Amino acid sequence: MVMHWHPAPDITRRIFFLTDRLHFDHVQPDSVYCFRSAGSTGRSIARIWSLPTIWQQALHVPPGYCLEVISERFDRLSLPEQEKVLIHELLHIPKSFSGAVVAHRTARHRSFSHYHREVDRYFSALTTKSYD
Repeated sequence: MVMHWHPAPDITRRIFFLTDRLHFDHVQPDSVYCFRSAGSTGRSIARIWSLPTIWQQALHVPPGYCLEVISERFDRLSLPEQEKVLIHELLHIPKSFSGAVVAHRTARHRSFSHYHREVDRYFSALTTKSYD
């Protein structure tokens, strides 16, 4: 099966909502380009794609990210689970908004389970959800 990517304006709206409500002030949502893909053979539900500094310099563009939701898996999730996935992907964007990505295991996120507890904490802090 061949991979296909299509712009996902519904995900873009949710990213704008989440960055505002969760006070992710370091994220520039207009530089996070959201796509829905189909045909992936991987196990991921969503991915965040970076634009490394060397490519920014070569192309003369500012930092940016592509957030991809894999339709076959993401679209089957409940809306609350989708919200958690989007929060998870946003946590991969560093405070510097440099075009790099934050790994699951860092000094701040000691383990994968710690990372997911942080996602749950942010999700619980939302008084309204992006899908309401």
